[in-house]
Amino acid sequence: MTTETIPLYTIGFTQRSAESFFETLRRHGVSRLIDVRANNTSQLAGFTKRDDLAYFLREIVGAEYHHLEFLAPTPELREMMKPGGGGWAAYEPRFLALLDERRVIEQLDRTFFTEQPCCLLCSERKAEHCHRRLVAEYLQRAWPELRIVHL
Repeated sequence: MTTETIPLYTIGFTQRSAESFFETLRRHGVSRLIDVRANNTSQLAGFTKRDDLAYFLREIVGAEYHHLEFLAPTPELREMMKPGGGGWAAYEPRFLALLDERRVIEQLDRTFFTEQPCCLLCSERKAEHCHRRLVAEYLQRAWPELRIVHL
């Protein structure tokens, strides 16, 4: 007997065109984008600023936009990724401890992530050293039916 899995996508926007970004989401059937950045009004990519992103998602992809700032690292943790700050090896366990401290699983509704295709958004191009990967893995440990797919 096989257990059906539900994809939990993750995506970064750095070094991506708006066309590539939105077409990737559409191609994978994403209907709910979950922004896990602390600052969702950044100038890094104009098409990912909160209000513009919500509009583009709705009009281009037919998807919802949600900002869950409590899934973002603190400014102190972000400092760890700067030169001399300890790097990823120091950051990862501290960020996971922060998720526990925030009681993330208790704050989230399982069906929010399992009833329709969701995607976690952050700026990093690759998920390897991005907190969105850690959030996805954290959710997957609580809800094993999730299958992580990095776009």
